[in-house]
Amino acid sequence: MFPTGDENPRSSTPILTWSLIGLNVGIFLWSLTDFERVVRTWGFTPGLFVPATLLTSMFLHGGLDHIFGNLWYLFLFGDNVEDRMGKALFIPFYIAAGLAATLTHYATDPGSLIPTIGASGAISGMLGAYVVFFPKVKVRVWIRFAIIRVPAWVVIGFWFALQLLFGVVSLTGGQGSGIAFWAHIGGFVFGAVVALASLPFRRARPDPWKAAPTARVLRY
Repeated sequence: MFPTGDENPRSSTPILTWSLIGLNVGIFLWSLTDFERVVRTWGFTPGLFVPATLLTSMFLHGGLDHIFGNLWYLFLFGDNVEDRMGKALFIPFYIAAGLAATLTHYATDPGSLIPTIGASGAISGMLGAYVVFFPKVKVRVWIRFAIIRVPAWVVIGFWFALQLLFGVVSLTGGQGSGIAFWAHIGGFVFGAVVALASLPFRRARPDPWKAAPTARVLRY
């Protein structure tokens, strides 16, 4: 199920989400000047554990398909999470989710000498928060030759189930997939837990589709 959009109006301009997209694109273009060196230097290699690369690795990508997939999900779902969390908390949450994701990957394969790069751990945190904040929002998804509308919990839940499945399989050994599934799992769980913990402290968001009071209705 490939998401093409969601039906979730926002009350503010997602300037931070757009800025993250621009920053990731800019760093990706810069990395192409000497990709191998950039990945070796700034990617996170568990067996070496350079603390600074816990942060820098989440802004690197391995190709056009990699960066498009990550930033498409950030574009679709990040704006509403930014709207609900607020500008002050959004970037710290994004970074913390990315760190949690990378550390989860490290815990599952601490001796690996393969560099890990990508924003998907942080974006998985966004998905975790989104499904807690907006579980019933309709998301348009492309399946084969049709676009259908399904609740966010179905789309994101299906995605997370796949991460769990492939993550468990990856622990059994065998041929590597080139994907750090446990980073996705760790980021998602972190985002969901933070969102759940924040619910009691957040006011319900006004429903922009709610009908106006009867006294204010215009009749024709």
